Amino acid sequence: MKTSPVASAPHWSEAVLLIRLLVGAVFVSEGIQKFLFPELLGMGRFIKIGIPSPELLAPFVGVIEIVCGTLVLVGLFTRLSTIPLIVNMFVAIVSTKIPILLEKGFWAMAHEARTDWSMLLGLLSLLIAGGGIWSVENRVRRGPGAPQRNEKSPDVR
Repeated sequence: MKTSPVASAPHWSEAVLLIRLLVGAVFVSEGIQKFLFPELLGMGRFIKIGIPSPELLAPFVGVIEIVCGTLVLVGLFTRLSTIPLIVNMFVAIVSTKIPILLEKGFWAMAHEARTDWSMLLGLLSLLIAGGGIWSVENRVRRGPGAPQRNEKSPDVR
């Protein structure tokens, strides 16, 4: 199989692992906090920003963040798991950052949106790259006894 230049770069797998750890940990943490602090980060926050049916959607979003964030962390169904999280980030940007842009201007919005944009770009990177060689999905694909990819040879997808 033909590999892309990025996929055969010497340290691409380490970069994918770091992105997975960062993105997954943030989503798991945020999902848990929706249940620990519902008035501040869960249903109360959803009410404040005008999300419909906050009593249903806040716990639903929390579960999605925990489940998909965990899947991203371990690298299982990585590409599939990024899709609901990408939708989550678009909703977060539209519902919380666009009003800041309209009310306070670009720089205030840029400051408030820095984490959202970083998470969105991390998710898009994982959607493109997948879980990498240090992922459960790679272990399953290769089989339990299969040797790991040699760093000098290109990764075969």
